[in-house]
Amino acid sequence: MVKQAKRLSLYISTLIILGSCSANYHVLRAIKKGYSCGDTADTITISTIDSIPYVLRDSIYWEKVIVQKDTIVRYKRSYVPQTRFQTRIQYKYKTKYIKAEAQKVKYQNKYITKYKTRWFLVILAFVLGFIVRLTLSETFRSRIRLLTKL
Repeated sequence: MVKQAKRLSLYISTLIILGSCSANYHVLRAIKKGYSCGDTADTITISTIDSIPYVLRDSIYWEKVIVQKDTIVRYKRSYVPQTRFQTRIQYKYKTKYIKAEAQKVKYQNKYITKYKTRWFLVILAFVLGFIVRLTLSETFRSRIRLLTKL
């Protein structure tokens, strides 16, 4: 009886392992949905050729040397597609955030009162102040008296 139970559990576990989907299946499905699997990093080396002069007996010879000056590492971004559930949650969050921001703006605009400056009155007050100051000065009054005497 125990042997039969062990065999049965072995058969069931073998069927589960054989019937399950492989990693290749999941990769192919992700590629169909938009995943791009590629290199995560790309290394670029910049090589230059330098010439070094040296003197041998009576003549000058040039020796070419390859020098690697720089190495640039560029990381590629891999995109993993989201499930429908994840996109739905993200959409709900964005709409809630936008609605909350709209309400903030609505309440802020409600309490803001803008005053319009009436520039005509400001200029008129400036001109009247200038005229009053001018009439109160002694030199202006003396000139007016001289003008009336002529």
